[in-house]
This record gives sequence, structure tokens and C-alpha cells, in this order.
Amino acid sequence: MATRVGIALGSNLGNRLAHLRTARDMLRKLMPEDALYMQAPVYQSEPLDCPPNSPDFYNTVIEIDYVGRPHELLEYTQGIEFHFGRGVVHQTNAPRIIDVDILYFGAETIGGGILTIPHPQLTHRLFVLQPLADIRPHLILPGDKATITEHLHHLDSGEPPLNLVQSEW
Repeated sequence: MATRVGIALGSNLGNRLAHLRTARDMLRKLMPEDALYMQAPVYQSEPLDCPPNSPDFYNTVIEIDYVGRPHELLEYTQGIEFHFGRGVVHQTNAPRIIDVDILYFGAETIGGGILTIPHPQLTHRLFVLQPLADIRPHLILPGDKATITEHLHHLDSGEPPLNLVQSEW
């Protein structure tokens, strides 16, 4: 049986939109035929907690049906990052061609180790909350009581507003 999974995609090097499309297409290959797929618009955001002079990010969120376990999906998402040249050891928040993060995995919660679900920063980052609210405004994460839209309205991260890059991509 398939699980609804939210995945954040980000890029701030090279052809950012093309990188997001390639990562999206790689993730869609995991889906069963005729599965429900959702994708948010792409937004541009200023780098947060990144080295000085880091380029702006393009960020979005997709939701797919996935048949498998969370750690199997983590291996696949890390494989996408490695495909784009991301090494095993990388500077925290350094510019990157692609960043692929599992945000939620159905009703599952996983704590600690190499995978935490729901993603611990999900409700604290505008560049994740806004695109997620575009596709799943009423989603309530496992262990939470507020909807994604409620988190977005109460967010006080100090991040500058996002710029819409492209609705359909």
C-alpha cells in the first residue's frame, strides 16, 4: 500500500529550475502508475544560515505516493543528491545543486539517527511552509495539532518574503 510522502526540493547553484525538474522526475519514477501527485509552485528565497554571498535558493515541495519504508526512500533521496555531485561530507548549509528532504511520511514518526520524520525544521521555515501550504493547507503532521496553514500564519522566523518563480514547472 502506498504512503503519502512530502518532499522538499531546493537548489541554489547552476540552472536551479532544471535541477528541481530533474530531481522531481527522478522521484516520480518511484510512484505506482496512476498515483496521485502534487507539486507546489517554485519560490525564490534568500539563503538562511548559509555562508556569506551564497546565491538565492529555488524551493518547492512535492507530494508523492510511495511504496516502501522511510529509510529506503532516504537512500533514494541521498542517491539523487549524490547524482548531482553532493559528497558524503559537506559543509553545513553550503550552496548546493540539489537538496532533497523528506518532510513527512504518512502518519509515521521517526526520531533520531539519520532520519527524523516529520522533518524537525518543517514548521520553522517559510521556504518549506509556503509551498507546502499551497498543496496541503489542511495537513496536520503526526503528533501536531495545527494545520500547515496555521503554522504558516504564526511563523515568526524573520525570513524575508518569498518570490514566486514559477507556478507550473
